[in-house]
Amino acid sequence: MNQLYEKLTPYLEQRRMIQTSLTLFEWDLETMAPDRAVERTATVMELLQDGLRKAILEPETKQTIEALKEAADLTPEEEAVVRELSLELEKMEAIPAEEYRAYANLQAKAASIWSDAKEKNDFSAFAPTLEKVVDMTRRFAEARANGKKKPYDVLLEDYEKGFTEEKLDPFFEKLEEELPPLVQEVVKAQEGLDDFFLHQSYPIGKQREFNEYLADYMGLDKKRVAMAESAHPFTTNLHCDDVRITTHYYEKLPVSAIFSTIHEGGHALYELGVAPELTLTPVGMGASCGMHESQSRFYENMLGRRKEFWIPLYGKLQELFEDQLGEISLDQFMAAVNRVQPGPVRIEADELTYSLHILVRYRLEKELFGGELKVKELPERWEELYEKYLGIRPKDAAEGVLQDIHWAQGSFGYFPSYALGNAFAAQIDRRMEEEIPVGEILAEGRLSEITDWLREKIHRFGAVKPVPELLREATGEDFCPDYYLEYLKNKAHSITSLSKKVK
Repeated sequence: MNQLYEKLTPYLEQRRMIQTSLTLFEWDLETMAPDRAVERTATVMELLQDGLRKAILEPETKQTIEALKEAADLTPEEEAVVRELSLELEKMEAIPAEEYRAYANLQAKAASIWSDAKEKNDFSAFAPTLEKVVDMTRRFAEARANGKKKPYDVLLEDYEKGFTEEKLDPFFEKLEEELPPLVQEVVKAQEGLDDFFLHQSYPIGKQREFNEYLADYMGLDKKRVAMAESAHPFTTNLHCDDVRITTHYYEKLPVSAIFSTIHEGGHALYELGVAPELTLTPVGMGASCGMHESQSRFYENMLGRRKEFWIPLYGKLQELFEDQLGEISLDQFMAAVNRVQPGPVRIEADELTYSLHILVRYRLEKELFGGELKVKELPERWEELYEKYLGIRPKDAAEGVLQDIHWAQGSFGYFPSYALGNAFAAQIDRRMEEEIPVGEILAEGRLSEITDWLREKIHRFGAVKPVPELLREATGEDFCPDYYLEYLKNKAHSITSLSKKVK
């Protein structure tokens, strides 16, 4: 090990301790903490965040990071750690200490305020908090941009390096042009398709039983993975031996929890697959939000909505819900879970409309940070864009502008990574199909072989390799969004054919 790099050890240990503590507090606030815990826990999290900031700004730590940027004898893993720490240092230097602490406190409280406002269907109860979050996020982004970038580009690159407005605009314009007519074509072909059986009463206890069975089937080792429930499903981790996922159960919408478990399970498998020597380091995580999302969307849709995936599983689902599904064939079930139907809620969206939900959020964020839109105007603008792209309007704020937690957490620039994740997944899927018999593997219940392929090509590297390099090595090509549209067109054809078969 480079002797200069060894000087980072005390800082890396301190960083690990603080980050782990923050993760535990965040998990607790979202899952089990009582309502009155928020105020005091937010203060503790504020202090921890401030400790993280102070640690990296220590003169010796800062000087060591700067010196290591010029070192020629680092391992690829050490180079990646220095790269990540340099970005972190740059970010922290641009933010005044008092404002950083205030922002950390605001973030800890905002999620709870959002959750309460959503439950009460009252955007006005959340708007003042959101205004503060937007204002502070904008000021920090402007400071970091230093007049050299658009503030929104700074935020976008926090989640997907290299994907600025200049690169994302053509991507979303292509989706805007091609998806709405494709959606309408499939919706028309599905007229008369009956999915009544998915909207009957499914006891929550039995749903939990099936989702636990499903998690086990996916390879989510109970000794390494915890499951809980939250208002908004998510995945987090302390290290590769402590990964945590949540879901949300609805009595008359069982597929919500099922596909949420598959989705979050995809995230979890990524974290479980990071090489043990990388875990608990600044690169012991997914390569980017988009690459992480590619794994969750791959499992949820490209595997989870294939008939072959359900051949080993459908019997168990019928056994638990005999009254609801006992007379329903697998083809009927597959036609129903692949139904294309524009709706107001992103996390319940079908594959063809999903990225239109992201397009709405991308447009709104651009307008917010471009000074064209005010927070108080969000609900009305949200409804306008939903009518434009999906042909519907949400019935209220809870299923509209309040449906996502991301803005409460200050995660502006995050949403585009969901659409990019879909595109990454399509490119990965194409390559995998060329190398292994995916359909046969799924039908025979050998899902671990697919996970092993992904672990070898993607998971084990954590964030050591930048996404362009990782994608190129895994698929043999640079990023090509055309594969995503090709995938959606093929999926539209198969959905249409199946719908005609079961009607």
